Parts: sequence; structure tokens; C-alpha cells
Amino acid sequence: MMGEFLSEIRGRISETSRSLQAAQSAGDDYLADAHASELEDLLRIAARNGVDVRCV
Repeated sequence: MMGEFLSEIRGRISETSRSLQAAQSAGDDYLADAHASELEDLLRIAARNGVDVRCV
């Protein structure tokens, strides 16, 4: 179960990071803010569960 969680949270962090970069590159401030907020939430969840996300 924890392996599934690790895989999912890391995948979502990676995907959200890419989406944030794409929104910033496109100059879409609203979408970039939404992705930044989602990324903060995901990182908070990961930290609360002891997930090392430095290599994501």
C-alpha cells in the first residue's frame, strides 16, 4: 500500500511541476497559480507522510 502511495504522490508532484512550468512558459498566470497551489498541497502531503521528494 505504501509503495502505491509513494508512486502516486511522486507521479502527481512530477506531473504538476511540469504543468506549472508549461503554464509559466505560456504566460498563463492564473493556471500557473493554480498549479503552484496544487504543488504546495502535494508537497505538504508528502512531507506529512515522510516522503522524500528531493529526487522527484
